[in-house]
Amino acid sequence: MPSIGETEKVGSEALEDQGVNGNTTDVSSKTKDDFDLAAAYVSDAQYNRNTFFDTSPQAVRLYQLYNHRGMKIFIYLFIIVDLGLAVFEEPALIPEMPIWATSVVELICLIAFTARLIHYAKVIPHDKFWLDPKNIFIIVIISLSLIDMITYVGLKTAGHFAVRWSRVLRPLLLVNITEGRQLRRAFRSIRNALPQILYVFFLFMFSVLMFSLMALKLFGKRRLETVEGTQYFTNFLEIVFELYVLVTTANSPDVMMPAYNHSSFFAVFFIVYILINTYIFMSVFLAVVYNNYKKYLKEEVRQLVKAKRRKMLRAFSVLQSGVGQEPAVSKTHWNQLMCLVQPGISSGHRELLWSVSDDGKKGYIGKMAFVQLPDLLNIQVITMKSRPHPLKTWLPGVYNSTGSRLVRRVVQHRVFVYIYDLIILVNAVFIGLDEENPLISNAEWVFLALYLLEILLKLYTWEPRAFFSKNQFWNWFDTVIIIAALIATIANWALKSSAGYTSRQILDIVFILRVFRLIRVVDSIKRFRAIINTLIKIWPTILTFGQLILVVYYIFAMVGMELFKNKVHFYAPDSTDPDKEYCGNPLLKGTTFAKNNYCKNNFNDVASSFILLLELTVVNQWHVLASGFTTVTHVSARIFFVLFHIVVVIIIINIFVAFVLEAFFVEYTVDKSDLQTSLEKKIEELELNFSLDEPGPNLVEAIETNDDDLGPSQTPKEKPSLMFKIASRRYKTVDGLLQRMFEADLSLDDVDEDDENPTFSNPVFGSV
Repeated sequence: MPSIGETEKVGSEALEDQGVNGNTTDVSSKTKDDFDLAAAYVSDAQYNRNTFFDTSPQAVRLYQLYNHRGMKIFIYLFIIVDLGLAVFEEPALIPEMPIWATSVVELICLIAFTARLIHYAKVIPHDKFWLDPKNIFIIVIISLSLIDMITYVGLKTAGHFAVRWSRVLRPLLLVNITEGRQLRRAFRSIRNALPQILYVFFLFMFSVLMFSLMALKLFGKRRLETVEGTQYFTNFLEIVFELYVLVTTANSPDVMMPAYNHSSFFAVFFIVYILINTYIFMSVFLAVVYNNYKKYLKEEVRQLVKAKRRKMLRAFSVLQSGVGQEPAVSKTHWNQLMCLVQPGISSGHRELLWSVSDDGKKGYIGKMAFVQLPDLLNIQVITMKSRPHPLKTWLPGVYNSTGSRLVRRVVQHRVFVYIYDLIILVNAVFIGLDEENPLISNAEWVFLALYLLEILLKLYTWEPRAFFSKNQFWNWFDTVIIIAALIATIANWALKSSAGYTSRQILDIVFILRVFRLIRVVDSIKRFRAIINTLIKIWPTILTFGQLILVVYYIFAMVGMELFKNKVHFYAPDSTDPDKEYCGNPLLKGTTFAKNNYCKNNFNDVASSFILLLELTVVNQWHVLASGFTTVTHVSARIFFVLFHIVVVIIIINIFVAFVLEAFFVEYTVDKSDLQTSLEKKIEELELNFSLDEPGPNLVEAIETNDDDLGPSQTPKEKPSLMFKIASRRYKTVDGLLQRMFEADLSLDDVDEDDENPTFSNPVFGSV
């Protein structure tokens, strides 16, 4: 095993001796423009960008600037500001800003979107720009928004009524920008699955209509009444709506009680209806969505992989040299390329990747090895740095003494973790007891002292910078919680006699944070940890559907605010206003909506609208919410709420469930890829791996970063100063996970290596 300070030889010199000398061509044989072009292709392949850009040197530099992280943050910032204008626009959550102020901000955002679009037009051929639907869509959105803004300001200034109808277009910018390819894929999944969903939906609605007709004939003439005193099942459209709601179980068993009270025999009707429509048809919806989603997603991933490999073949053709018996890329050229593609990785990491690609130690790599470079770059590798403990340097005699070594062994032992897990559980029990009891109150000081002792012992055992490194989430979590508890407890003790900020207000927050420590106990159980790790690994993919929900919510919120704003009013609990009884609208007097005090569920501002839409997504009592707005407007208002249920609950949620199921199965059951295995073997071969038996972050291995510090500073053997480990969250990008999901169905032979046609189609990143 190499000693500290010899890592550069292990990571560099040892690998330089793998036959590269005499087998490579000089870098000067390739110009800087060649390397810039090849780096653009590789970067596109790594991040699955399917953009056909102009290959002139100036256009390549503009393209690299376009894909710079700062530019992406810039455009997302303006999108957030543009969407956030709804907070200040009528109906406003925050007291309204002047119309000219919001208009100026929106105009600046539109100018930023236009500048971004012009930048994009400068890097791709003009014919390709105008053939890309998402570019046309962005131009249309900007134009319509500008027209609507000018019209709205003009009408408002003249004192006329005006509607900001273009606000529903704002979230579509999030979909159609170049970086929104994941969101566009989600929309395409819906679009592709929609025909099959519609077949099932029409059959489902036919069933609902048939049962509604039977209900009208069974109960319409029996003069039954609901608990509100209204006639029961006498109107066909009302029956259709009530039975549709019953599918969601929101009005069960209320809707069946008048008939059931009249005769127990009528319960059979509702039981059969629920079995057929709630359990069978809803399950069929999920099955159809899952099957079609997987089928079309597999095809999209195949196209994605083809486009990625074509990019890599073009990069290979730019850098290839007459090395060996066939066209290849030399190590010198490869290193030059890697410095452009991944400038942030260490030289040791770069040499490690080369050794995996050049497994035969030829000093050059062929076409197939080069094509796999993006997949290799997308494997999360943590660079670990070993440092001696400061006390080992300052007080070596004390730190290396028998008693000191015993303490460190105890802290590193698994029993130490179990003891503190038990302490956390006991502390949770005490938190649930009455803190006014002096015994309970004093016990909190004991627990706090034990937690402080735990941190001090760990800092004594592990090097402090390693203990607080980027991937040691639980160490940061525990320290912040304990320090916050210490400060709050001292503040509570000091302010106990103060009439201002009460001790209860301080302790409530601390008690809640302490309960969060129970997650550590869950993380200690292997099977629980595997499930939670899997959920964390697929979290980035879940966020894609979070954006999808945001887009749909925003559109429905904007429409809802225009249709229902100021129809329902909320009054504070201590208000004595008589209008409070019926939410400020006499039409709601005596309704279930008003009796349940649902007045705060309204469309009077964007925040209330989003909360109301979330309640509709949960579906409990959604028919009562819909009936309230129907009462104050028109019965046709039900269309808005039924449409929201169909789009969000039936379609999007099922798409989301299908994706999570597939991603979970892959992460939970599928073994590592061949590249990951090769990389791990190479790390072990070079003796640059660190032991997995050392106390690690467990659950938070999913939050690991590229560069980090090593854990314990002392081991039986000295470690090299630089070591590596494959992160548990193995994919840097969502597309990496998607490719892994369908890896068995993909083949390197999918791409014609001799295909020189530069105008390949763009099926993956088209507009919605």
